[in-house]
Amino acid sequence: MAALTTAELCDTNLQLIATGELRALQPVFQIYGRRQVFSGPVVTLKVFEDNVLVRDFLEEKGNGRVLVVDGGGSMRCAILGGNPVVQAQNNGWAGIVVNGCIRDVDEINGCDIGVRALASHPMKANKKGNGEKHVPVNMAGTRITDGEWLYADTDGILISRIELSI
Repeated sequence: MAALTTAELCDTNLQLIATGELRALQPVFQIYGRRQVFSGPVVTLKVFEDNVLVRDFLEEKGNGRVLVVDGGGSMRCAILGGNPVVQAQNNGWAGIVVNGCIRDVDEINGCDIGVRALASHPMKANKKGNGEKHVPVNMAGTRITDGEWLYADTDGILISRIELSI
């Protein structure tokens, strides 16, 4: 998506915005990782203060996908750390968006992957394996489902039902 900005996508897709097929997430996320601009088809995950399923997903081949993790907005622990982000980078994930906290920020910022999260937190998450894969999630004011497209840059994050171009 290097040539496309979220602002341009909004400006050229007013009809999709009007119908709700293109939505912007509320600007609540911090930018981490070296890749500030990323896009790809969405894979969803819903967890709460547990990172086992997050790690499991990122051990799979990413094939340019974006993992969207609804962590319930918890600010009590980190559900994503440096080792899984390195794994994601090595496995070809385009990015990760976390409705929750991350840790090991220096390590994450050294990775060539896009990461968005609410904040950083030093405490680890639980390791029980609880959560739901491939389910619709509600975060930052919008509903996101598997197979939609995510576009992120320094202006914000968009979700589209279809792959976009200008």
